[in-house]
Amino acid sequence: MAGKNRQTAQARGRRYWSQEVTKQSDALDLEDGVFTWDDPSRIARSLKRSAEASTRRKGAPFQSAMSMLNFYINRAGSGLPTGRLKVLERAKDELRKAFGRA
Repeated sequence: MAGKNRQTAQARGRRYWSQEVTKQSDALDLEDGVFTWDDPSRIARSLKRSAEASTRRKGAPFQSAMSMLNFYINRAGSGLPTGRLKVLERAKDELRKAFGRA
């Protein structure tokens, strides 16, 4: 029984690698709280700005920006509230428009 309690304590104190990627991406310098904003076009503009300014990204700016947005959505999974998911999905559309791919 002691092992079970230890695992629970470890799980509570665990930091998720995906959270670190979002905060300290090697490819993009993201603005604080970018994925919490309510304006999809503001999110898209910020991601575009970050991707175009980055000298560390491996792909094209559009690819890097869209990848970071998809990464955040996928890592949040079912814990992402429906309203937040809708905003982020609209941000994808705005990102495509911003890069002339819509």
